[in-house]
Amino acid sequence: MRILRKVFDFYIDGSIHVGLSCFALTRMTQHMFHINEDYWIGYFVFFGCIFGYNFVKYEGLVRAKKNKIGGKLKLILILSFLSLLGSVFCFFQLQRLTQMVSVAVFILTLLYTLPFFPNKRNARNWAGIKIYIVALCWVGVTLVLPILDSGISINSDFYLKCMQRFLLIFVLILIFEIIDLAKDDPHLKTVPQQIGVKWTKKLGFVLLMIFSLLELFNSNININFQFLPLQLVLIFAIAILVALFLAFAHEKRSKYYTSFWVESVPILWWLMVVLF
Repeated sequence: MRILRKVFDFYIDGSIHVGLSCFALTRMTQHMFHINEDYWIGYFVFFGCIFGYNFVKYEGLVRAKKNKIGGKLKLILILSFLSLLGSVFCFFQLQRLTQMVSVAVFILTLLYTLPFFPNKRNARNWAGIKIYIVALCWVGVTLVLPILDSGISINSDFYLKCMQRFLLIFVLILIFEIIDLAKDDPHLKTVPQQIGVKWTKKLGFVLLMIFSLLELFNSNININFQFLPLQLVLIFAIAILVALFLAFAHEKRSKYYTSFWVESVPILWWLMVVLF
């Protein structure tokens, strides 16, 4: 059991799980817009997210403890290096415009992690802005990049899905912020710090309602009074699931509540689409 626990912790702490979540959302985008089987962009997102998240989480730790890197961290660094190589290889399989936008997202990640100006904090510590940067990055990576790489025309459904994806990720991050409320620096001014847990949950419920209702404006949805399209049913199911995670979130929850279960939502959504 101890070995399995260590393997599972490495799976979580090495950002493999969040990489799969990003991959799942990318595949969801390809499904929604009927994009032909193009796995390069999915692999690029998977490897890129593992490297990007590990860079954000461990860059400061590595710099601070250059001579005291433990075995687990060494394995994570090896995983991150291999993921970087994998993402670079996939990068050269993408369209030129996709590459340019990918570089822009990477620069945003650096801005989020590293202080570019002397005596200034990085973007991760900018008061009240962290949640918007992370949500925009997820939208850019899992929705904008697959659309650009496919070369299909951008229509109203694209902007609709961008809004939906942003709202979904925003609410998922709210759950993280509630769990981390006791640990977060008060100067971060996260949403729960500013309006409290109760109102944060109410805000999340409202945003999930908007997330669900926006699907009614999808040009591919054809609603009649006899049955609801499966696509709409799945949207409602995911919204209800996230609402339950939000409702039961509190500061004493285990780290696995968010790092595994909440981050499993995109994977579950993708599996539901594949199965049904």
